[in-house]
Amino acid sequence: MVSVTVNDVGPRDGLQNQPKILAPAERVALVRALLKAGMRHVEVGAFVSPKAVPAMAGADEVLAGLANGEDNGAVFTVLIPNYKGYELATAAGAKSVCMVLYGSDAMAQANARMSREQAESATADILKQARTDGVRVTSTIAVAFACPFDGPVEPSLVEDIAGRFLELGTDELCIADTIGAANPRQVRSLTASLVGQHGPERISCHFHDTRAMGLANVFAAVESGIRKFDASIGGLGGCPFAPGASGNVATEDVVMMLEQMGFDTGIDLDGLMHASELAQELTGTAPGGRASAWLKRYLKRTGN
Repeated sequence: MVSVTVNDVGPRDGLQNQPKILAPAERVALVRALLKAGMRHVEVGAFVSPKAVPAMAGADEVLAGLANGEDNGAVFTVLIPNYKGYELATAAGAKSVCMVLYGSDAMAQANARMSREQAESATADILKQARTDGVRVTSTIAVAFACPFDGPVEPSLVEDIAGRFLELGTDELCIADTIGAANPRQVRSLTASLVGQHGPERISCHFHDTRAMGLANVFAAVESGIRKFDASIGGLGGCPFAPGASGNVATEDVVMMLEQMGFDTGIDLDGLMHASELAQELTGTAPGGRASAWLKRYLKRTGN
């Protein structure tokens, strides 16, 4: 059976734009619920300015809280905005970081107050240091299909950025539809081209469900050979610096679809639904997956 990895970004991307700010202990509890369901890749926080993103304050406390329990080899990733963020993250014990690249200058300025080229230069420097430190790096290309400020993004630009950073040795290159503007035909075209050029091993995708095409876009990327996806428990999500960015594609929907298609995610759907219920309880805003009502009936009927 072919395996597909799901990386839950709910504890970071999912929470950063919610009206209720969760304490570090609550975020740890959410991560632990995901681990209990079999999740082995989780984005647990961000080392960004707490003034800019109050929901991510205490990321060091989250890492410390997770270090005090069984993780069964899980990969805990934290977002960093720049080299200073890298230093703060690694000082707190992070072994996996995500640095953001951009498909447009306007988004780079809005999100990190730097140009697209400056973000690329900073990421290259981080990659060099990370090799010395033994730290895993994901390079995510934000607004890879469309920018809320500059409009559509040329696929050739994304392919150029992806090629350069794969050559520089990034452990993972993530194609992110930050505002949920992509359609399955676009996704299939870009991901098939990238897989054809570089193979699927280090490429992943991140989709939002703004226009109800999140699952369709996951399907299109799977058909192109992509075998790792970001998703957010309970459909939480949204970027505070990208107007129109709504929730990420829900983890429970992605896992359900992949499992029904015959892929192995290693994730227990019943446990995942418990994690989704916890996300809804903690935030009061998590919408839950589109298939949540059906999944609850199905799991009850089958005794899971």
